[in-house]
Amino acid sequence: MDNQFNTYTKRRIEYYDAQACRADTRPGLGRYYRRRVAEIYRHLVAEGLRVIELGSAQGGLLAALRPSYGLGIDFSGEMARRARASYPHLNFIPGDVHLLDIEEKFDVVILSDLLHDLWDVEAVFNQISKIAAPHTRIIINIYSRLWEMPLKAASLLGLTHPRIEQNWLTVEDIENMLYLQGFEVISRRREILWPLPGELLNMLLNRVLVKTWPMSELALSNFIICRPMPPNKDSDNTPPTVSVVIPARNEAGNIASIFERTPQMGKLTELIFVEGHSTDSTYEVIEREIKNHPGINASLYRQSGKGKGDAVRLGFEKAGGDVLMILDADMTVAPEDLPRFYHALCSGKGEFINGVRLVYSMEDNAMRFFNQVGNKFFSLAFSWLLGQPIKDTLCGTKVILKNDYEKIALNRPYFGDFDPFGDFDLLFGAAKLNLKIVEMPIRYRQRLYGTTNIQRWSHGWLLLKMVVFAASRVKFV
Repeated sequence: MDNQFNTYTKRRIEYYDAQACRADTRPGLGRYYRRRVAEIYRHLVAEGLRVIELGSAQGGLLAALRPSYGLGIDFSGEMARRARASYPHLNFIPGDVHLLDIEEKFDVVILSDLLHDLWDVEAVFNQISKIAAPHTRIIINIYSRLWEMPLKAASLLGLTHPRIEQNWLTVEDIENMLYLQGFEVISRRREILWPLPGELLNMLLNRVLVKTWPMSELALSNFIICRPMPPNKDSDNTPPTVSVVIPARNEAGNIASIFERTPQMGKLTELIFVEGHSTDSTYEVIEREIKNHPGINASLYRQSGKGKGDAVRLGFEKAGGDVLMILDADMTVAPEDLPRFYHALCSGKGEFINGVRLVYSMEDNAMRFFNQVGNKFFSLAFSWLLGQPIKDTLCGTKVILKNDYEKIALNRPYFGDFDPFGDFDLLFGAAKLNLKIVEMPIRYRQRLYGTTNIQRWSHGWLLLKMVVFAASRVKFV
């Protein structure tokens, strides 16, 4: 680094050393802002992970996340010293994040209000590549440029600590630099309208109004969640095993075709049928077809509960594969399309692959008009709730790695266990884990046997109630 960089860094070290001492006698109004930032990070980061915070200041944010192993780095020696004294169970070291000398990998990398102070943001992103594994999530929050003048004015009026000159970057600036250094953005959030005391105003402005347009345009903080960009081909030479879970209720006429048409994928593909109290001969037909196809690894279970969601959870519980797939027994999604989902997941392009039926034209009578209207409504609602584009929430074909599903299952009490379809349960869970959701366009076909198990009006009302409930758990937090 050149002399200008050294001068820049020295000045900032002196500034933040002084800020650490000043906080003892004059904490300033920033503590309310920091408390809200910590609440948001607690929602985004599960407890018990390996977390590193670059620019960790006095350690309050890192401690709030309760990591299994936490490391904080700050170029202010005084900040690091105070963090060690306050949180001796965590690790804090002075250091320059432009020049990381760390061999470890972390689950989460946090840069909270750090980019404003960096000499070279892109160089720091390059350093993060050393400590990031494919599953790592990098979470960044920065001030909005809209607040540049109000924050300067607050500093001049003595309402906040004196400010040093800073970078004022747009979200687009940051996303471009992330892309140049091999990271891709998963989702974005706008947060905090009221960084001052007042519980009622905090509740109204910071949990509700800031999430709705046009108030969201006035937000103080932008949050960006990203991950390392996947390689162009499978990084693992050993193909995974695959479990295809097939919920089946009154689908006797489709079972033989499932055995004949489902392709083998990966090292081994197993079919797991979960029969749901059919009034036709579905259970007996599955038993017969398993005997007729001894070369196919297939098993059959009868669910004790009700609904597709219960059937899928039972099937996933019994699955032995590394990759979990759902294939509806109605055959409206062709089994021949499953390898496309498999390759999208195994190549790293996505971590949750969701089928989308609303891209290509459909066969006549494949989906009723009001079902299409409902699907489009819920796609808009989900895209808004999750911060990722979701075009088709109710397509039954979804694919996920088993270890990611197990994390969703552990986190299920957060949302509650009341989704009879299973689609919302998986989508909410994937979004809560900050998984990269990718949609796979497929052609939706007309059912050739039986009738749909969906009751559009009663089920639509239930789905709407679920969206409202989920908003309190995902959006308005």
